[in-house]
Amino acid sequence: MSYGGSGNTGGGWRNDSGPNFRPHAFDPWTQPELFRGVLTRRVFAFLVDLVILSIPVILACIFIAVFGLVTLGLGWALFWLVSPASVIWALIYYGASLGGLHSATIGMRVMDLELRTWYGAPSYFVLGAMHAVLFWISVSVLSPLVLLVGLCNGRRRLLHDIVLGTVVINSSVRTQVAQPARTF
Repeated sequence: MSYGGSGNTGGGWRNDSGPNFRPHAFDPWTQPELFRGVLTRRVFAFLVDLVILSIPVILACIFIAVFGLVTLGLGWALFWLVSPASVIWALIYYGASLGGLHSATIGMRVMDLELRTWYGAPSYFVLGAMHAVLFWISVSVLSPLVLLVGLCNGRRRLLHDIVLGTVVINSSVRTQVAQPARTF
């Protein structure tokens, strides 16, 4: 039983019909292999990405330290740029890699993960950057407890995934599932 509503709303009570309705592209009940081991892989992908993000920041700090020695301490004033530059570097890294061709960071590609929207479309730059911002905020507030949210749902989505409407899936399994059947 659905409620038609008053006026010209064009949809059912739960908005489960109509011309603009798009169902979830990835169903954990019909395709459980897409979500198998995703949380563990995400942790290791995060660690790989953390190393990739920290290498340029460490090199910049070493350069500023040496530059400060050469300029008799004047160059050390550049240390105030390290914090904002590292935030900008992280936003560009996540936005470009998640919004790129593979919809995955380098760590996610190493672990065969892929970020998709809930309806199956690939990610884009702004979504990738916002994914990083909400991830860092949720980790700052909830620390490692943010992983508990992923254990409570079938798609293994974390809090920032739910807010943004994204899903992280096994990309190697998705490519196998997406292959058309051969007819001879």
